[in-house]
Amino acid sequence: QVQLMESGGGLVQPGGSLRLSCAASGSIFSGNLMGWYRQAPGKEREWVATITSGGATNYADSVKGRFTISRDNAKPTVYLQMNSLKPEDTAVYYCRLYRSVRSLPDYWGQGTQVTVSS
Repeated sequence: QVQLMESGGGLVQPGGSLRLSCAASGSIFSGNLMGWYRQAPGKEREWVATITSGGATNYADSVKGRFTISRDNAKPTVYLQMNSLKPEDTAVYYCRLYRSVRSLPDYWGQGTQVTVSS
């Protein structure tokens, strides 16, 4: 069993920065694809970024150039550095651990609230 715990959310002014963390407990992490998703009020959950076990990254167009995903397999933790935040980035942010066996359900964290407002 794996548990994911996000932290680092909060209230920030437009143009500001936050770093989210997602700490994993359990026996799997280093070999797994990890991702960040977000869900704004009244909207569906959307993909933000992913990082492979080898460190290759991919980003949604809406955050490209502003957000950076990284991971530390020794901790094990995945991060999301968010810069130049905009009000439209306001959402609950979730991390996801993709199971190697795709027929099994992925693991999700409980989410952390990010609010961008002046």
